[in-house]
Amino acid sequence: MPNLEKIENAMPVAPLKLVALPSAKKMGQQINEYLVDFRKTAPNGRVKQDPAFHGYIESNYLMDVSTPRFGSGEAKAVFNESVRGKDLFILVDVCNHSITYNMNGYTNHMSPDDHYQDLKRVIAACNGKAHRINVIMPFLYEGRQHKRNGRESLDCAYALTELRDMGIANFITFDAHDPRVQNAIPLNGFDNFTPPYQFIKALLSSEEDLKVDKEHLIVISPDEGALDRAIYFASVLGVDTGMFYKRRDYSTIINGKNPIVAHEFLGDNVEGKDIIIIDDMISSGGSMIDTAKQLKKMNARRVFICCTFGLFTEGLKAFDEAYANGYFDKVVTTNLTYLPPELYSRPYFIEADMSKFIASLIDFMNHDASLSNVMATTEKIHSILDDYNSSRQ
Repeated sequence: MPNLEKIENAMPVAPLKLVALPSAKKMGQQINEYLVDFRKTAPNGRVKQDPAFHGYIESNYLMDVSTPRFGSGEAKAVFNESVRGKDLFILVDVCNHSITYNMNGYTNHMSPDDHYQDLKRVIAACNGKAHRINVIMPFLYEGRQHKRNGRESLDCAYALTELRDMGIANFITFDAHDPRVQNAIPLNGFDNFTPPYQFIKALLSSEEDLKVDKEHLIVISPDEGALDRAIYFASVLGVDTGMFYKRRDYSTIINGKNPIVAHEFLGDNVEGKDIIIIDDMISSGGSMIDTAKQLKKMNARRVFICCTFGLFTEGLKAFDEAYANGYFDKVVTTNLTYLPPELYSRPYFIEADMSKFIASLIDFMNHDASLSNVMATTEKIHSILDDYNSSRQ
């Protein structure tokens, strides 16, 4: 665990407990294993003797929580153990569409709205007894509806204010579509993290002949919205960057968005270079595949797609066909949201595991230590690049 000395002499806020809703059960178990391992390395003498460290070292930090439903589809949250005085970290994946429930004899798949309601039920079930409540929501609920254009709802800001009013102290998310939505709760903790270190780590582990320099690699943003991510990633790697500009037909709305008419590339020559396309999400994937296709037409050597959230809302067929046609070489996405099981059998898929990073965040927050100690992303990327280059010499 990074910078462990920063918390060795720090008092925990309260006994740590993790609540993993059914939508994030797998991730919760992985985080719990890391937390158990982290706490075993603590200075045992003080932890065992100081009453302030009661419950510090445990074999399990997951709480026994259930969210049963009635036949009508209504639900409730039930804690099967005490939450009094605990520092709760509630983990929820609002994009997990694989969970079902029965309602009036029909089988329904849980939507983001259902998962969000379950989160509020769990918070309400605490009955004000928890010492502190922290929410970890990797994919920000309604994060794509973060601003108002005309007469429409402002869902993300409303959800954040609703959680604030319910008493949460800290809110953690990843790669928010627009992190400025935190202005809706200016007096509450709101942390937004990005996974560039996990991207490059997963990519270097998969590819043995990747040359990270200006002559062989370039980082591309598929649109103007992801340009900040691409610029940071390229700067840390020491390579050039470029972007595609999406020309849209704003007179038409299809599936809730304006269709893309064409992609225009702005950047240096990509011929013979490896390309990393970086973005926050793959939704249907059409735009990303088209970007990769155009790069291949420009004689790019290899195309690697790195996205924080792999939603694949229209399945994997389009990606299978694009891979077969040689439009891209690898897709790197995190396990922050539900991934379809069949994705793991695809030859082009690489998973960037975020469970250890989240466990580190939780451990540091439980000690009220600065989260910059966990990040240090630039230094970590430089370190892994040095190790990778030295192993190839």
